Amino acid sequence: MPDKVKAIPDGFHTLTPHITVRDAKNAIEFYKKALNAQVLNASHTPDGRVMHATLKIGDSMLMLNDEFPDWGGEAAPRVEAGGYTIHVYVDNVDALYNQAVAAGATVKMPLRDQFWGDRYGTVVDPYGFQWSLGTHIKDLSPAEMQKAQDEMMKTMAQKMPQKKTA
Repeated sequence: MPDKVKAIPDGFHTLTPHITVRDAKNAIEFYKKALNAQVLNASHTPDGRVMHATLKIGDSMLMLNDEFPDWGGEAAPRVEAGGYTIHVYVDNVDALYNQAVAAGATVKMPLRDQFWGDRYGTVVDPYGFQWSLGTHIKDLSPAEMQKAQDEMMKTMAQKMPQKKTA
């Protein structure tokens, strides 16, 4: 009797980002340089576009393809993507952050220790996708995290220009 087919293939998790990019061939090369991605497979159309590719970044998968508006597929973002971020946890965020910037990512939020216990920063890749990169550096109780957040908000309020009242 054959083995039962797994509902979630080996190496995948419940959530897997699947993005549409312009120039997927070069995007794959960027993700290899910036995020140490490994290409597990890539299928191409006769004209050379990437119909589907699966990359492994750390212990997670990223699927991507070129845009295919002529086939009814989605168009890739034309400006920085809004409303979502792809997050990557690693052991050494400083090294990966610097590697991503050196590969051509644009800094959106500088890397720094954050109130919630991560060393964290965000970059935007040349294809319009925002990536947050982090290393968890400190375990905090909910009360400790709230206190740290309150302190951060107090500091932010002091730095913000004050609105004039009439």
